[in-house]
Amino acid sequence: MQKFTFDRRQTGFFTDQQNKLISGQEELLPFINYVFSKQNFLKQIQEKTSNYSDDNRNVLYKHLKETYAACALSEKLKNNINAIDSKHTFTVTTGHQLNIFTGPIYLIYKILDVIKMCEELNAEFDGFHFVPCYWMASEDHDFEEIASTTIFSENLYWEANQKGAVGNFSSNGLLELREKVKQLYQNTSSDSIYSILDAYQGETLAEAHFNLIHELFKDYGLIIIDGNKKNLKELFIPHLHKEINEQFSYKSLKSTNELIEKNGLKTQVNPREINLFYLSEQSRERILHLEDDFFIEGIGRLSREELINEILEFPERFSPNVALRPLYQECILPNLCYVGGVGELSYWIQLKKIFETAGITYPMIKPRSSILWIDSANAMRMQKSNLVIEDLFSDITNVKKQYLMSNSADEIDFSISDNAFDELLWQLEDKAKFMDINTEKMIAAESVKLAKQYGYIKEKLLKSVKQKHEKDLKSIDTVFDRLFPNGGLQERHFSIFSLCPDGNVQERIAQIYKYIEPFSPEFLVVRE
Repeated sequence: MQKFTFDRRQTGFFTDQQNKLISGQEELLPFINYVFSKQNFLKQIQEKTSNYSDDNRNVLYKHLKETYAACALSEKLKNNINAIDSKHTFTVTTGHQLNIFTGPIYLIYKILDVIKMCEELNAEFDGFHFVPCYWMASEDHDFEEIASTTIFSENLYWEANQKGAVGNFSSNGLLELREKVKQLYQNTSSDSIYSILDAYQGETLAEAHFNLIHELFKDYGLIIIDGNKKNLKELFIPHLHKEINEQFSYKSLKSTNELIEKNGLKTQVNPREINLFYLSEQSRERILHLEDDFFIEGIGRLSREELINEILEFPERFSPNVALRPLYQECILPNLCYVGGVGELSYWIQLKKIFETAGITYPMIKPRSSILWIDSANAMRMQKSNLVIEDLFSDITNVKKQYLMSNSADEIDFSISDNAFDELLWQLEDKAKFMDINTEKMIAAESVKLAKQYGYIKEKLLKSVKQKHEKDLKSIDTVFDRLFPNGGLQERHFSIFSLCPDGNVQERIAQIYKYIEPFSPEFLVVRE
C-alpha cells in the first residue's frame, strides 16, 4: 500500500470557513479557546482541572463500571475504565448519530482519530493518561438520517414506525437487515465478519449500536458513552435550571452569532429561547417559553415551578438540542478535545460563550481525518489509464482531455491545419479588399461558412478519436464514480463494510489506524 497526502485546501471539497477550522484556527480565536495543537493540551488540562469536579468523575467512573460489567474487556479497555477514577486522566472525544451498520465510513475515521491521538499524547506527556471516548447521539430524533446505508451496491433501509429519540427505538427489523448483510458475504472465506455482525443486537437501537462499536474497537481501549441515562443527566441539573430560569444559551448564542457574521463567517445554529426537548416514550418535543409559563406538545402548559420540579424528579426526560448537547457532554466528561467533521465543528465555534456562561471549559476542536481509499480494482484502472493521484482532484473533463492528448496527440493536434486554414482565410480576405463591395461581402460570408465546416470536421475527427478510446474514457468515468460517488467524498457514501469485500473488517480498520495522522491537517489518500 502507498500513502499520499494533500493540502485539503487544494482538493476543492472544503469551504474557506472549513479550511480555517482545518489549518487556520488562529483566525477563529475569538470563538475558540485554544488553537488545536499537541502543545496546547497542557493548557487545556490546567483549565479543565479547575472546573471538573471529583463528584462528576466519580459518577462517570461508576457509570462505566456498570455499563461494561457484562462486556468482554480487553486489557487496554479495562485499564482505561479504571484510569477514569484518577484526576490525572482525561478524554479525547468524538460523537455521532446511531446510523445503521455504522453508516458512512467517516465515523470509523472519527473514532480512529481519537484513539490514535490518545496513543500519541500518552507517549508525549508523562504523568497524565488520555482515554479515547465515543459519545453516542442516542437522543437524536432524526430517524431518516440514520435509517439507511450502502454496502457495496446494496442500499439498505430500516423501516421502523417509531418516534422519539432513536436510541430508544426497538431493534425490531434490524435482525432481518443483518441477515441481508450476511448474505453479501456468503462467498467470503473469512468468518470474522459474522462475529462482528452477530454483535449488532440488543433490545434497542442504542444497545445494538453500542455492542457493534464495542466489538469493533474494544481492543483499542475505546470507551463508549450513551448520555441518555438518568445518573448522567442528574449532573446536568444545575444547567437545566439555568436554561429554564435565564435562557442563557439563547442570549449567549445570539450575541456570538452577531459577532460571527460581522467577521464574515456563516452560522449554522439559530438560537431558541429554550434549547431543550422533553423526552417521552414516543416523542421528543420542544419546550416552548410563553409569557409566564411553558408549553410542551402532548403535556400542555407548565408553570416554572412545575417544570423545575419535573427536572429535579425526572432529569432523564430533558434532552439538550444542538446548542446545549456539547455543553452536556463536556459537563459529564474530563474532556480536552472534541473531534468532528468540518460541518459539525462550524456550529461548535458558535458555542464558546455558552460554555463560559455555564462555567464549563470549552474544549479544543479538531477536524477529523479525511481519507480517500483507492482499492486494488480502481488502482488498476488508474494504472491502465495512466492516471496519477493528482488527477483525482482535477475536473474530469480536463483529465479526459489530457488523456486524449497524451495517447492520441497526432490524431487530435490540429495546430498545423489550424494555422494553414487561418492563413487561407487571411489570403482570401486580403484579396477581397481589392474587389468590389459585393465580392468582398460574398468572400466574408463564405469564409464564415468555411470556418463552420472546418470546425464541424474537427468535431467529427475528435469524436472518432474518442470512440477509438471509448473503453479507456469509460474506465476514467468508473474511477471517478467509485472514488467520488455523486461527485462527493467517498467517506460520506460508503460504509466500512463496503471497503471489506473479503470480510476482514478488523484488518481494514487496523490498516486505516496505521495511516491516520491525527495531528496533521492534510488530506490522506491510501492506494492498495
